Amino acid sequence: MALAHNLGFPTTGRDRELRARHWQVQKDAGIELLPVGNAAQYDHALTADDQQFALNWEQLFEEVEQAKALGHAVKPVVIGPLTYLWQGQAQGSDFDKLELLDRLLPLYDHALNCLAAQGVEWVQIDEPILAQELPQDWKNAYERVYNILQRAPLKKLIATYSGGLDGNLGLAANLPVDGLHIDLVQAPEQYQAMLDRLPAYKVLSLGLVDGRNAAPCDVGYTPDLLRDAHERLGDRLWLAPSCSLLHSPVDLAVQKCQEVALLAASLEQYRVAA
Repeated sequence: MALAHNLGFPTTGRDRELRARHWQVQKDAGIELLPVGNAAQYDHALTADDQQFALNWEQLFEEVEQAKALGHAVKPVVIGPLTYLWQGQAQGSDFDKLELLDRLLPLYDHALNCLAAQGVEWVQIDEPILAQELPQDWKNAYERVYNILQRAPLKKLIATYSGGLDGNLGLAANLPVDGLHIDLVQAPEQYQAMLDRLPAYKVLSLGLVDGRNAAPCDVGYTPDLLRDAHERLGDRLWLAPSCSLLHSPVDLAVQKCQEVALLAASLEQYRVAA
């Protein structure tokens, strides 16, 4: 059966009881691997001199501990280091934001190792800028970054969304990570190309439920695609919304989780019948 997971759910801040309720409603909706510490994509300032990175790892570790104590299978969510730098607003003297990368990477390496020590199996690293046209030096940085981060002893799922990978498809497919999420709502055409390029060991997460549209997902158009994906990927097939549900109303986010679970269940019915 394809694994039903979620990329992000409405935030709860420091409210532990509300966090627990949000995790439970996702689980009740059929989500098997719950996002924890949803990565918010917001603007932040970057300065070349004495740059301090405001990454709230401690709250993430606290949420992981709480969720695991409640018996949930969790997938911490962090913003990818290159997306973090790309989205940052350079202030002061003109400088290349990539110059800050070597200061940032040790923080990520430390955080991933801490998550591994907490017993985390999978971490989701959001890199939505892979769906944009990137300068060559940023493309070159991707392989170096993830060759460093792969040393942490846990599995990494790179999440891309808000469009297709286009010219970055080969780059994303071959990053030294364990899985990749692609948006098939905004870019259904990338499905076949990705299957042709994806290494045989990697998980492929298909974003088939529109995370930005309140209308119910039309599951009628997906059965052939799901069957093809299952036949080619087997246990390496995951299903999810096309994007994070972080900014959705809770009721809508629950609906989208249910739609993902329904897709997974429909595929299981096909598998049993076959």
